[in-house]
Amino acid sequence: METKAIVFDAYGTLFNVNSAAEKCKDKIGDRWEAFANFWRITQLEYTWLRSLMERHKDFWAITEDSLDKSMKVFGIDMNMKDDLLNLYKILSPYPEVKEVLDNLKKKNLKLSILSNGTPTLLNNLVKSNNLNNLFDDLFSVEEVKVYKPVSKVYDLPVKRYQIKPQEIIFLSANTWDVSGGGNYGYNAVWVNRNKSKFDNLDYQPKYEIGNLSQLLEIF
Repeated sequence: METKAIVFDAYGTLFNVNSAAEKCKDKIGDRWEAFANFWRITQLEYTWLRSLMERHKDFWAITEDSLDKSMKVFGIDMNMKDDLLNLYKILSPYPEVKEVLDNLKKKNLKLSILSNGTPTLLNNLVKSNNLNNLFDDLFSVEEVKVYKPVSKVYDLPVKRYQIKPQEIIFLSANTWDVSGGGNYGYNAVWVNRNKSKFDNLDYQPKYEIGNLSQLLEIF
């Protein structure tokens, strides 16, 4: 089936979620990466738990809540909280992102982001990294008030573009997100940046790539 849109997850796929902690690693110490990973896992757990409990908070509030817990667990000076949060608003993209998006833009396809992030967070991310002219849409779960991998999140690009799920290539570095999108009907591609193992969630992606540049070799 013809591809009509390419949809990207944001966090961990286009933007390096560990870059905020990395920029403060001199203050955090040699546990900065373990801290960053714990913060990310806690953040995701809170999105899933709040979806299950039907007690929605937006992603920025969840990011603050998960950071608060993570800093306490790792014994990090709470005076650093504002610095870490401000850096999270301007996470660094992975090195290949701009070039890949420039190339895809020439293919006359819809390019968009589908993310747990709030509209403000997503707009700040793309603008701070000079990517705002490359996307047709920035889809946020705030439109439906529930987090991935609930299917109504994956509905958003389908409804906006009036196309079939199979006409969308969806890229994520998160295996649970790839499974969510794939089970929904997307042609989901796993961006396996860390040479991880895929989850057993009733979906196996046809394509697995190590970085986004490899997408250009496939499609």
